[in-house]
Amino acid sequence: MDILTAKRIAVVTGANKGIGLEIVRQLAFNGVMVILTARNEKRGAEAVEKLIKSGVSDVVFHQLDVADPASVASLSEFIKTKFERVDILVNNAGVASLEIDSEVLDSLDGDDTEVNNDDYSAIHQEFDSVVLKELGSNDQQSGGSRFLKVLAAGKETYEKAKECLDINFYGTKRVTEALIPLLQLSNQPRIVNVSSIHGQLQYIPNESIQKQFDDVNDPKEEIKLDEILQKFLNDMQENKLEENGWPTFGSAYKVSKAAMNTYTRILAKRYPSMCINSVHPGYVKTDITWNSGILTVEEGASYPVILALLPDGSPSGLFYDKMEVISF
Repeated sequence: MDILTAKRIAVVTGANKGIGLEIVRQLAFNGVMVILTARNEKRGAEAVEKLIKSGVSDVVFHQLDVADPASVASLSEFIKTKFERVDILVNNAGVASLEIDSEVLDSLDGDDTEVNNDDYSAIHQEFDSVVLKELGSNDQQSGGSRFLKVLAAGKETYEKAKECLDINFYGTKRVTEALIPLLQLSNQPRIVNVSSIHGQLQYIPNESIQKQFDDVNDPKEEIKLDEILQKFLNDMQENKLEENGWPTFGSAYKVSKAAMNTYTRILAKRYPSMCINSVHPGYVKTDITWNSGILTVEEGASYPVILALLPDGSPSGLFYDKMEVISF
């Protein structure tokens, strides 16, 4: 057996920057052989080169576009040929559902006017309250002000919503289903889905929709998930989100993460020998938060890494806020 295959083998999606890149770094420092994947081949290769120059070994790059079935199949074949199995899969690839007008954001960033918490909470309250909850008292002013400016510069389109669902949920599903046969060859298979606290069902106003997401005991739940997501897209296209009880801001992102969390529970029930969990890594300062977060990427990445390295017999099918188990 190749000396590399004696190590645990991990795949991290969306890993050329931010939390994904740091997850790769931390796993490698823990003695794991990591396949860093990214949609952009140049950026992915540069990320690996940067890690190696910093002293990280046992990292290789393979291109992966989670929205492209052929790309997913290529990754699976590469792993099968090179490493024969996968021990850890971290589904980190994801996008926001907002389109940000960079010129508007730049102009707002140049405005030093303070934003008080009353004003902050008044705008898109059901979305922002989650952020405010994560901000400590010393950070509410700076973090809240920055995030408010992001909201003012952002809009959600039908096309962006489709992309968000296709990458955040269906991309996770494509990669996972392609790699399940290789994970089944592992003695310690782990799947970690990097989710968001915004994916909690409590942020979907329609209780009937909540129940549909929550019914993981239904053997047809995966089929129902497709139906729920199509209904969401139809309602968005027809401007009926509020009327039909969907989230009205950051809506596709929330729905995509709720679907990911449901899929996590389905997988955990289907594969009881695997340890499969979702995790909200905290409000991290990365591109996806437009650098409005308060945690460093090192802090945010540490939680998926802990879950990826859980010992045998650890709980499966849970949703973590950092390392605290929370409700779906």
